[in-house]
Amino acid sequence: MTHPGPEAREPSLGELVGEIGEDLSKLVRQELLLAKAEVREEAAKAGKAAGLLGGAGFAGYMVAVLVTLAVMFGLGNVMDLGWAALIVAVIWAVAGAALYVSGRARLRQVSPTPERTVETLKEDARWARDLTK
Repeated sequence: MTHPGPEAREPSLGELVGEIGEDLSKLVRQELLLAKAEVREEAAKAGKAAGLLGGAGFAGYMVAVLVTLAVMFGLGNVMDLGWAALIVAVIWAVAGAALYVSGRARLRQVSPTPERTVETLKEDARWARDLTK
């Protein structure tokens, strides 16, 4: 009686389970890499938005100081200096509100959830359930 060669042998249940374990391990590693990439991408968006808001705040501050002084002293030639300062302050309050609204809109575009990863994990779960049926 001859024994079948290694290429003709059916894999054992243990070998199949081992292969599934290896595949699942590889899949989990790939999902983690995808999640890291997505989080990094969203963090970059948030960083850019924060940088823009910070830059806008600093530039707004510098402009506000210099323009406030120039306009205050200019208006001080035709009215009381206190009223001139109040007028300039109201103008900068409007500008600050516009910058705030713009920055807030950009921050709303940032997604803290790695959505592609969540979707592929759902697909993986469906795949795993189908294997066990």
